[in-house]
Amino acid sequence: MPLDRDNDLVQVDGQSALGTLVELHGRILDARGEPLKQALVEIWQVDADGIYLHSRSGSRQRRDAGFQGYGRFETASSGEYRFRTIRPVAYSSRTPHIHVAVTLPGQPRFTTQCYIRGEPRNADDFVLNGVADARARELLQVDFLPGANGEQLARFDIVLGLTPSDNAPS
Repeated sequence: MPLDRDNDLVQVDGQSALGTLVELHGRILDARGEPLKQALVEIWQVDADGIYLHSRSGSRQRRDAGFQGYGRFETASSGEYRFRTIRPVAYSSRTPHIHVAVTLPGQPRFTTQCYIRGEPRNADDFVLNGVADARARELLQVDFLPGANGEQLARFDIVLGLTPSDNAPS
């Protein structure tokens, strides 16, 4: 785990990350569409050269020192989360994606991936195409839209199959 684990993945020790900046945001919701507070949202992804920040990565010497690679954010009562990261890139046999995990107090960790809608490599990605339900596969793909100052915006809402009583404090 990196020492820096906040929700801004594009600045590390005064260095800026390479790649197209993206604001990834959304809401964590229950099955009724109600926001879930105190959800720990974590993301991780490769840098602009397709390298993960990982102790067993064979490419650590080429890793972008300005990219954090991992971030976390806890939702408030609105269920909203926000990260500054980079637009994901393809690596080896994978289409561009961002890993996302959500953990609620007293609940098991839920892990998924966020994909770029319209990315040509999506058609050949074994993980994305391993999602048998076409509607569920579509919900994993989001638009990366132009934002201010050359940055992009991506909204990825996550609905967990919980009812409000499942998330009640114990």
